[in-house]
Amino acid sequence: MSTFRVKIWSILLVFVVGFSSCNPESEEVEPVKVEDTIKKAIFDSMKEWYYWTNDLPTSVDVSSYASNADLLNDLMFRPLDRWSYLTTSAAFNASFTGQASGAHGFSFAFDENERLFVAFVYDEAPAGKDGWQRGWEIIEINGRPISSYRNSNGSYSFDLGANTVGVRNTFKFKLPDGSETTRTIEKGAFQTNSVLLRDVYEVDGKKVGHWVYQSFRATAGLTPTRSQEVDDSFAFFQQQGINELIIDLRYNGGGSVAVTEQILNYLVPSSASGRTMYTNRHNGNKFENNRTVNFNKVGNLNLSRIIFITSRGSASASELLINCLNPYMNLHIIGDDTYGKPVGSFPLSSFNRTLATNDVELVPITFAIANADGRADYFDGFPANFKVGDDPARNWGDPQERRLAAALDFIRNGGVNSRMTATYYKPIWEMIDAFEGLQKEFPMY
Repeated sequence: MSTFRVKIWSILLVFVVGFSSCNPESEEVEPVKVEDTIKKAIFDSMKEWYYWTNDLPTSVDVSSYASNADLLNDLMFRPLDRWSYLTTSAAFNASFTGQASGAHGFSFAFDENERLFVAFVYDEAPAGKDGWQRGWEIIEINGRPISSYRNSNGSYSFDLGANTVGVRNTFKFKLPDGSETTRTIEKGAFQTNSVLLRDVYEVDGKKVGHWVYQSFRATAGLTPTRSQEVDDSFAFFQQQGINELIIDLRYNGGGSVAVTEQILNYLVPSSASGRTMYTNRHNGNKFENNRTVNFNKVGNLNLSRIIFITSRGSASASELLINCLNPYMNLHIIGDDTYGKPVGSFPLSSFNRTLATNDVELVPITFAIANADGRADYFDGFPANFKVGDDPARNWGDPQERRLAAALDFIRNGGVNSRMTATYYKPIWEMIDAFEGLQKEFPMY
């Protein structure tokens, strides 16, 4: 019998699984039938591993599908499965260590008046090196006003060309001081940073940490799998002796479960060490792979509560962080309801020779994760305790930025002023809905 080991990072709560599997497939495949052989490998792998395997057909005519993606889309259990996808091993591994290619390295966000702003920028990306900042309003892209990118359904489509190094786009901005600037930049290859801001504020005699965390990515080459940025951040907060912590996950679409565990072990009270962090659940074929992970407290933070800032863009590992802490700490959510993804995946090419040989990485939903209270069903997301509108016109760390101001108000007064909750609006377009597959976890332009 094979042994189950979780080795590295995860996408959409993805585990990279490291146990061997017997493979009866023949290595001799007639060239004319290679495409159908790959499709059959996709179907067979889904039957073996898919979380909703009982909802799959007993057989399919793979030759009737024009592409691998068409087959997978037809097999996905709707409407709960919004995440299963196909990619390559190289793309998968690069994403989980933050190695981006063919991007400018920034994100968009609309305000309530449908003005478009830079939401965040990666430091080493072309946009970051060009000096872009959150709070810059984008008024034209490639000479076209933003309104011209609106669809008939009221949403927006921004086609910025192929995801290839060297592709150019031109952006016209209105800066916070009212001046305008036009920048033309190329898409590049760069290392992303997950930590967009870490800071400490004095609030009524308390030291309040503020951590803007954009994605759960591991640092390449570290063993065991973890993030150096996470270690550095919590070393900073411990040195500062913080009494409260605000964690901003509003644009965090998820990432590595191993990094999520790393963060959880810093945050959890010492009294929870050795107790259940989570239990994962596979389909009936893979019941023996179910396992429980316990907390192992790291560091000396002693927090009784955490304030989270979230949005619809907070998904997967972001929600896992909230779910696992909920039985042990007081949690307060400010902003908007989270996305709703209580299930996860790991790549399956290592279990199927045909997929591996043809560089097809299949990443379907393969498990759910329950917290210590057994909660594993939050497809509607976690509701915000105080709904407050996003404020992309203000840069990170601005104490007047609505959601940060609401979090600080909560720490001072135990509630959020009605003037702040009155700013709430539902964006008509969000980055997480603009992408599919691997990019849905780590959306950027």
